[in-house]
Amino acid sequence: MIKSTEYTTAEEAVKLIKSGDRVFVHGAAMTPLRLVNAVSARASELREVEFIHIHTEGPAPYTYPENAKSFKTNACFVGGNIRQALNDGHADYIPIFLSEISFLFRRNILPLDVALVQVSPPDAHGYCSLGASVDVALSAVETAKIVIAEVNPQVPRSHGDGVVHMKRFHAKVWVDEPLPEHLGKHTGSVELQIGRMVAELVEDGATLQMGIGGIPDAVLAQLMHHKDLGIHTEMFSDGIIPLVEKGIITGAKKRILPHKIVSCFVNGSQKVFDFLDDNPGVVLKEAIYTNDTSIIRKNPKVTAINSAIEVDLTGQVCADTIGTYQFSGVGGQMDFMRGAALSEGGKPIIALPSITNKGESKIVNMLKPGASVTTTRAHVRYIVTEYGIADLYGKNLRQRAKALIQIAHPSHREELERLAFDRFKTL
Repeated sequence: MIKSTEYTTAEEAVKLIKSGDRVFVHGAAMTPLRLVNAVSARASELREVEFIHIHTEGPAPYTYPENAKSFKTNACFVGGNIRQALNDGHADYIPIFLSEISFLFRRNILPLDVALVQVSPPDAHGYCSLGASVDVALSAVETAKIVIAEVNPQVPRSHGDGVVHMKRFHAKVWVDEPLPEHLGKHTGSVELQIGRMVAELVEDGATLQMGIGGIPDAVLAQLMHHKDLGIHTEMFSDGIIPLVEKGIITGAKKRILPHKIVSCFVNGSQKVFDFLDDNPGVVLKEAIYTNDTSIIRKNPKVTAINSAIEVDLTGQVCADTIGTYQFSGVGGQMDFMRGAALSEGGKPIIALPSITNKGESKIVNMLKPGASVTTTRAHVRYIVTEYGIADLYGKNLRQRAKALIQIAHPSHREELERLAFDRFKTL
């Protein structure tokens, strides 16, 4: 592969950023770490540079306390690399659905001065790929005044919306480095039991949405005898690959882009990046498309499988905070919960262990003070723990409380029954 003479260093490229600029950073596995580090190294020269992004990988030195006069952060999703900075007051969070973040850029609500992205090398026609993260990155590239790109031959070329011509870039930096991986965690007995419970709800011909982690992986592992499953999701990881290889995921029953795996970003190991690379069976679209409820609902039997930090006895779901502590973000949970509910034969599912690692119940009488409601009790349908499935649809408050207590951890049920009786006067 021949490198163009037009490439420059990261240090030279980020000189295009000036004080007061709003800078977008490409997210997930596509985080342009060399550019991020280079602009952060200019802290002594810059003031009031605002970073905006969803989840990113690697260190985020622009959030360090010593850089507070130079940089500020408005995150639309909170990952582990900025979580402490945000809760210490060195960064901020914008509560917003993933499906609407691009509107902030396209409608000039938060117009972008600069976009930092990572892309594949150009093809014979000069077009690069946004790789494993199209989500909100395409709107950033299309609207930012200046676009600076890391060009990396290890970026997978994805099919779909994430195509950008080289002429769009104001500066290009050549890197040749592997993408950051999310390796699958050990799936324990609790996750396996939840996986079996959720798999009971998945019908042949269903269109699936699920994320990354022990519970989604456990669910996918239990679907080996299903037929004609489809994928229309916000993101996917390694767990779907065996189902594709065995002919279980075919997309044959989907109405929107049938026979295609549809997502807006991909995260996982190198194996899933290799699966994505130049695969016409996978289409990466913008989040405004993948997470559009009006599109999601058109597929049959949409089964949305999401998780939570805690669920109260009326069915309110908190999935992004621990009390006032901002843990993650709103993301796309509500987009898919609602889309699944409106789909013909659809099933919105919240799956979570009954207790935390410290033994505290995740089924609670009331959410912690300051906790956010990610999915409202009017949107909730199925809640699943390792102890069973609570179908809350059409149930009144007392019936919901009773159903949820039945799937709580046995060591917490008596206390929950007492609290529920005090709250509802009877069960």
